[in-house]
Amino acid sequence: MNGPVLVMGAGTIGCYLGGRLAAAGVDVIFIGRPRVLSALQAHGLRVTDMDGADHRIDAASLHLAGSVPADVRPALVLLAVKSGATAEAAAELAAALPAGTPVLSMQNGVSNAATAQAAAPALRVLPGMVPYNVAELGPGHVHRGTGGVLAAQDDAALRPWVDVFARAGIPLKLHADLTSIQWGKLLINL
Repeated sequence: MNGPVLVMGAGTIGCYLGGRLAAAGVDVIFIGRPRVLSALQAHGLRVTDMDGADHRIDAASLHLAGSVPADVRPALVLLAVKSGATAEAAAELAAALPAGTPVLSMQNGVSNAATAQAAAPALRVLPGMVPYNVAELGPGHVHRGTGGVLAAQDDAALRPWVDVFARAGIPLKLHADLTSIQWGKLLINL
């Protein structure tokens, strides 16, 4: 697992997942919109949850960018953009990253991984699911307010990450077939 984790979409979910990984010592690069990046540059990142976790990463320690850096070779990409931005974000990743780079779609919905794979056929896009709610409590402060365990499609590219995510306090369970889990989450969201 050489290389950083690239969070494509530094919104509430992206900042929560990336923040937990960064607090556990993982090198994380956050790609986001100007408003979010400005808040992170001014305030750093604070990641809290309903179980009492409270991690603060000062602004100087955050790796922030408005687009995928040309020279980055991530070990894993967490795709956390809104569904409507999936194809555009995947195309940006495809233009900058080597073929085969694993991309874990941590988005709501059931078709985002397929949309990303169609826009970035050389990348290895895998579906994932975030079962919990994350809210922005203030500039640079995201908070997980419900429970659950992250889920992803079982794949050799993700197996080494299970322990990394667990050490970061965001357990990840791999499933032989994620489809029913995604549909279940969609029904709950309705």
